[in-house]
Amino acid sequence: MYYKQKYIESIETLKSNINGLSSDEAKKRLEEHGYNELKEGVKVPTWKLFLESFKDPLVIILLIAALVQIFLGEVVECVIIFIVIILNSILGVTQTKKAEGSLESLKKLSAPKAKVIRDNQKQTIEGRELVPGDIVILEAGDYIPADGRIIEAQTLKIVEGMLTGESEPVLKHSEKIDEEVGIGDQKNMVFSGSLVVYGRGTFVVTSTGMNTEMGKVANLLETAENKQTPLQQKLDEFSKKLGGLIIVIAALIFIIQVVRSFMSDVDIPKAKIIADSFMFAIVVAVAAIPEALSSIVTIVLSVGTNDMAKKQAIIRKLPAVETLGSTSVICTDKTGTLTQNKMTVVDFYMYETSKEDMSTQNINYSYQSKTLTVASAICNDSNINNEGKEIGDPTEVALIKFANSRNLDYNTLRDRYNRLSEIPFDSDRKLMSTVNNIHGNVYMFTKGAPDVVFSRCKYAMVDGDTVDINDDILNSYRSMNEEFSNKSLRVLAFAIKDVEDDNFVPSLEDEVDMTLVGLMAMIDPPREEVYEAVREAKSAGIKTVMITGDHKTTAAAIAKDIGIMDEGDIALTGQELDSLTDEELDEKLEHIPVYARVSPENKIRIVRAWQKKGKITAMTGDGVNDAPALKQADIGIGMGSGTDVAKDAAAMILVDDNFVTIVNAVEVGRTVYKNIKKSITYLFAGNFAG
Repeated sequence: MYYKQKYIESIETLKSNINGLSSDEAKKRLEEHGYNELKEGVKVPTWKLFLESFKDPLVIILLIAALVQIFLGEVVECVIIFIVIILNSILGVTQTKKAEGSLESLKKLSAPKAKVIRDNQKQTIEGRELVPGDIVILEAGDYIPADGRIIEAQTLKIVEGMLTGESEPVLKHSEKIDEEVGIGDQKNMVFSGSLVVYGRGTFVVTSTGMNTEMGKVANLLETAENKQTPLQQKLDEFSKKLGGLIIVIAALIFIIQVVRSFMSDVDIPKAKIIADSFMFAIVVAVAAIPEALSSIVTIVLSVGTNDMAKKQAIIRKLPAVETLGSTSVICTDKTGTLTQNKMTVVDFYMYETSKEDMSTQNINYSYQSKTLTVASAICNDSNINNEGKEIGDPTEVALIKFANSRNLDYNTLRDRYNRLSEIPFDSDRKLMSTVNNIHGNVYMFTKGAPDVVFSRCKYAMVDGDTVDINDDILNSYRSMNEEFSNKSLRVLAFAIKDVEDDNFVPSLEDEVDMTLVGLMAMIDPPREEVYEAVREAKSAGIKTVMITGDHKTTAAAIAKDIGIMDEGDIALTGQELDSLTDEELDEKLEHIPVYARVSPENKIRIVRAWQKKGKITAMTGDGVNDAPALKQADIGIGMGSGTDVAKDAAAMILVDDNFVTIVNAVEVGRTVYKNIKKSITYLFAGNFAG
């Protein structure tokens, strides 16, 4: 595992060096490892898919009936039967071909170009020509072309959500990691298909093509089962039973007719008796076949599709409408589906300062409250453009939105309090500092991890005055920080320092002897309507399971709050899930409503575990890492804001990414199922009566 090695050890393991490979060595490795691209398995030819659609027992009976109609001279009826069968086959093949699009979308995520060091020179090559051992240079805006171990990272932030489910950019580093961790916590590694949004760095390629994490997802997509919907399974079973029943009835009619004719006194040739009896039996059999069955099912499903579209659920595969009605387990993502996908400041703390002081109704904030809000807005690099698009780290966006909600417009503050200098955030210090001119006085504002800020403060602001910090003040802040953390809130501490010099350029040594101002706590809060939707799902006998790339404590706190997690339930990480045998998982499954920091393999395993218990399982997802499980589930539900890979693998798309929409769609699906059952009963009774 490369993340457990020092980067120099990884380079040595890969028989490379810091100056890159030679062109000859790269050529040799390309022949050995192949191109850095995803490969598809053997595709079933279209003609074979078309022929396989004729295996259905009812279709076989209809084909026999059509041949008999030709024999009887009823050409029109025969043509109609053939048209219905062929249209159904074409529809089935088209849906199957659409499902194959997920791997094509996955391929599009590959970086077309890569900046590498070869022959001790910087070169730009085709991404598909990368080989293990190549040294790759990264800058903001680059897509990662292959998996690799980071050599150097300068404030390198990478969006990996499509692969890990993590909702925020990950700050990378080059230090080795000693403990066993999942890919979401391998912060010294980069993965193919992810995006650099900040900083720069270099890495050594460790895996290419199908050996990358993206390649593993592609392989899972290829091997995930294409499951029949409950309706398809029941119709198949019904077709077999109906076909057998029709054959038995036709045979009985034939025998009865022959026996009656032989026992009568009418002088008719035996050959004619047998032929007439056979034709009569065939006519009865054809009459009993519900030719309109597939048409009626399609019409009912289409009506259901339109109803769901009105409720923000777009159906990509028609049978999915009915599958929703049979759903008994919904495996859902957290971020954006159960939550608002917007970090929001929900609490704050200042020593001996009332929270009412910073209420939205208060327009005369105290000096300390205003200082905390100003610090959060100007020691901050995020922005909201003219179109309302939020740019920057979600945590920082939450801070400027908080300032705006307190009638302290962040743009006005930044214009008024000019930034003179700064020390950017980095993962080692866990701090960010800016130097600003406030009405002619120069101050350094610092924000960061509470424990780090506490250790750098010599003073504290109390009711607007600066006093020496003491144990009572520190313990008060530490206690509140712990209380916030136990609620799974993300906490930042803010401090200020008077530097009194327009030409002051801060260094790391200056982030000491500061004045502690206060704390701000934030979280991605649940959607308001989700609480009722979870209750409705539970009362309808549907279990909700949260599967997220977020941390376990955060996921469990949200799950308890909205009613997914009950007394006695437990939350598991992907690693903890890996440690369970299939038997242990089966035993505990009903009491595990939350899975955190999971891998694509974990998601498929969870879905299969529920399916093994006979539960019709729905799975939601928006990232590349969700696609295999979306395909494996009885119904895959993609997010409207998600990746093309997830959408291609899904049977249904949520336009609004909202869990409530799933619950509403289930209600429509149950109505559709009832209507189909009524239609089949009516059709079956009518045909046999005829």
